[in-house]
Amino acid sequence: MSLGLVVSNINKSYDRLPVLKDCSFSFDKNGIYVLIGPNGSGKSTFFRICALLEEPDSGMINYFSGNSNVKKNISLRRRISLVLPKIGVFNTTVFKNIAYGLKIRGLNKREIRKRAEQALELVGLIHKKNINARALSSGESQRLGVARAMVIDPEILFLDEPTASLDPHSTTVIEEIIQRIKEDKKIMIVMTTHNVYQAQRLADTVLFMYEGTIVEYGPHKEFFEKPKDERTYRFITGKMVY
Repeated sequence: MSLGLVVSNINKSYDRLPVLKDCSFSFDKNGIYVLIGPNGSGKSTFFRICALLEEPDSGMINYFSGNSNVKKNISLRRRISLVLPKIGVFNTTVFKNIAYGLKIRGLNKREIRKRAEQALELVGLIHKKNINARALSSGESQRLGVARAMVIDPEILFLDEPTASLDPHSTTVIEEIIQRIKEDKKIMIVMTTHNVYQAQRLADTVLFMYEGTIVEYGPHKEFFEKPKDERTYRFITGKMVY
């Protein structure tokens, strides 16, 4: 198995309150990994550490079988992309919002145009490339965020609650885009969601976190049909009170 990311014995506390406790997991280079768990389970912190937004108090992070010194590794950071629940947009056209990341990387205009338009095609926004990005709906803005993340051709895509606060139609569109990325780009996708049904629809592998630990993980069919831990069962059936 060719590994994209290995986290080993990760611990994290805030104000001396443990949030993550000795978390370890190995991610393959392909497939969709979905983190689920109740509020306060530690999944958001674990996600942020994997996405290099935060540092653990202790433990090791290894990307692409490399070393764990990721803090100032610019070349590594350029191989991953992140989409947050709320997308910040520049007060300019949709196209220029997408092209900006390529421009600062020094690509020529022809390559920028080609890749930006491909990213917009991927998310179904090519027809809106010349309008101001601030005129987009919330669902379209989220699609813009995905396009902006994909235009740099990442090897790992991190999605933090990618459909939070979106209406059902926009949620379906985003989910279809995620599936398309998986099928066409063959990259690793790591996402968090509060929606158990979304995890069922999208995940290849599901990780359930509870009280700062990874309680259970497995292929989505096995995970949802035959959970091994009582806490997992109570959470996915809606019987867990938290």
